[in-house]
Amino acid sequence: MVIVAGHLMVAPDERERYLASCVAVVELARGTPGCLDFAISADLIDPGRINILERWESRSAVEAFRGAGPSDEQGAAILSASVAEYDVADSRGLT
Repeated sequence: MVIVAGHLMVAPDERERYLASCVAVVELARGTPGCLDFAISADLIDPGRINILERWESRSAVEAFRGAGPSDEQGAAILSASVAEYDVADSRGLT
């Protein structure tokens, strides 16, 4: 399993517009073979932070989906990013 997690920073007054521009990406990702979960969401405390969480069956599934990355418009709105991919060998449920 591959987990992609981290956050993006955008101007606080741009966050809602940025998130709205991500709806189609989330829908597309969730319908992609190998996608276990995909979320892009507003942080509850920091008005400029957008949290990223993705879970994929394999690296090849991530790479097949990823393509060129964010659109030019989305890329221009990102002030900074701290996102990483993690290869996970095992997991256990907590519920």
